[in-house]
Amino acid sequence: MAYDPNNIFAKILRGEIPCSKVYEDEHVLAFNDINPQTAKHVLVIPKGAYVSFDDFSQDASEAEIAALMRATGQIARDLGVAETGYRTVSNTGEDALQEVPHFHLHIFAGQPLGRMIKPPHK
Repeated sequence: MAYDPNNIFAKILRGEIPCSKVYEDEHVLAFNDINPQTAKHVLVIPKGAYVSFDDFSQDASEAEIAALMRATGQIARDLGVAETGYRTVSNTGEDALQEVPHFHLHIFAGQPLGRMIKPPHK
């Protein structure tokens, strides 16, 4: 899948759509999700044009990869959830119901999250 420069996250990165920023550095922008699924729900996105985790892991520079990982940990600490727990999720592709074609991580926190996924029916 080719990167769509008009996806909503690209527009946020260009300042065309506002966001509730919680973190920013040279490679990463993080902001509160406008439709939070948990008490604390932050989206962490690379500033580079990557469609998915697969794309990012293959083509991002070492600096971009390190920045995203370090930023995610820092954001969890800043949110005060590093001790109590949080979940990071990245949906890649159709089967995972990826909604925005710009790689991003969700940080879910601020409440008990339950099982990650339901076991398959037998």
